[in-house]
Amino acid sequence: MTDQPIKAIAIGASAGAVQALLKILPALPEGYPLPVLIVVHVPPDRRNALVSLFQTKCVLPVKEAEDKERIIGGTIYFAPSDYHLLVEADGSFALSLDEAVNHSRPAIDVLLETAADAYGPALVGIVLTGANHDGAVGLRAVADGGGMAIVEDPTVAQVPTMPAAALAACPSARPMTLDDIIFTLSKMATT
Repeated sequence: MTDQPIKAIAIGASAGAVQALLKILPALPEGYPLPVLIVVHVPPDRRNALVSLFQTKCVLPVKEAEDKERIIGGTIYFAPSDYHLLVEADGSFALSLDEAVNHSRPAIDVLLETAADAYGPALVGIVLTGANHDGAVGLRAVADGGGMAIVEDPTVAQVPTMPAAALAACPSARPMTLDDIIFTLSKMATT
């Protein structure tokens, strides 16, 4: 763990994301102080149903991130469908229609790289289950910026490709089970 207090959690996931997030997000307690920023690969032609699903499962507020919205602690934010989610230096979101990255918009790399620039060592970046390489470059940026890099242990992830790619790109990342990730995030509520 870094010596600097953590200011944000950024999570990326793809295939198997809903099951993994259904384990992690409802475990975050009431009063959890950190914002949780999430990119899940959602087809561009579909309405993002993740917000309504997680609103019924979590004690923390869950919402879709909006352009120029100030990021506040204790809130779970999902990237809207078909927009990249960026974190600005002033602690607000920006939405972008730039080209897909790793065939994805929103792309995990975009969130992690911009969050790493904005938060530096005060960021925790997490790459969960998924079937491509999105998140690998972004997680490396988190580690290079002094933040904590975590991957879902590829040996137990529902789809190991994405966490394995992130671990290969960022060997200093800590592989963890979902239970270990929950424990680590919960500990951050008290530090």
